[in-house]
Amino acid sequence: MRILITGATGLVGTEITKLCKKQGIAVNYLTTSKQKIVSEDGYKGFYWNPSKNEIDSDCFTGVSAIINLAGASIAQRWTKSNKEIILSSRIDSLRTLATALETMDDHAINLIVSASAMGIYPDSPSNYYTEEETKVDDSFLGEVVSQWEQEADKFKKLNIGVAKVRTGLVLSANGGALPKIAKPIQYYLGAPLGSGKQWQSWIHVQDLASIFLHLLESGLTGTYNGVGPNPVSNAKLTREVAKVLKKPLFLPNVPRVALQLLLGDMSYLLFASQRVSSKKIEATGFNFMYSNICRALGEIYNEKENCGSKSSYQEEYST
Repeated sequence: MRILITGATGLVGTEITKLCKKQGIAVNYLTTSKQKIVSEDGYKGFYWNPSKNEIDSDCFTGVSAIINLAGASIAQRWTKSNKEIILSSRIDSLRTLATALETMDDHAINLIVSASAMGIYPDSPSNYYTEEETKVDDSFLGEVVSQWEQEADKFKKLNIGVAKVRTGLVLSANGGALPKIAKPIQYYLGAPLGSGKQWQSWIHVQDLASIFLHLLESGLTGTYNGVGPNPVSNAKLTREVAKVLKKPLFLPNVPRVALQLLLGDMSYLLFASQRVSSKKIEATGFNFMYSNICRALGEIYNEKENCGSKSSYQEEYST
């Protein structure tokens, strides 16, 4: 099997590529940097520039499926220009792929597994969201994810199956939100944000990478939440990071207004509450390696202290 990955050199893409290598799956990948193009056995790079609808069509040779992860980071100031980049980077990437495939008569691609985000779900302290939810969060992030998914669905017109993974807070020592959460804690400045009660549906990066490959190898289509089974509050997450780093928490919660002044509209990401279900992906036979926050953080920081019983986590955070 050979697959095409966009965003292969990013946090999740790197982890997926590692899994592909272990499982003997060859990878073609697209990059906007010609300096990042390499050609090795089972790993070949190709140039593209989605903003100009440019793509090396040789990237599709021998490929049976696509994993799409392309998109500018949402964790940057939501200025007008940055908002345009965040949205266009996602839409242009999918359109460039689709436009190229429309002109080809002999490609063998039958499935695209495209990244999405749990930010599509409305901010709520009490709701428990499944993939059946039709309401969209009334925010810039909700708008971006909605348009992102609509663009991915257009591949159905090309007789290509579409699976979408609504990712949660991805936990990894190599990037994403966790190093930013851990840094103030390491300097004894850690504290929950705002009320600390907002739900944060998280997933270990290894589990997320495995979900993408699980959908691809099983030929599954539809929308799936890429989150772990046990969401936690922001306060709980902060406490668990401090615990694994062996640092005390003694400061009061960080006032919401302070972060709004510091980060502007982007601070919304820190306070949105989305408690999201993983039951649909589990029903397909997928098993999580890291089902509670303590074990996930313990693996990331190579800390093997007792995490308590699994049932205690399920009682507090499962539905």
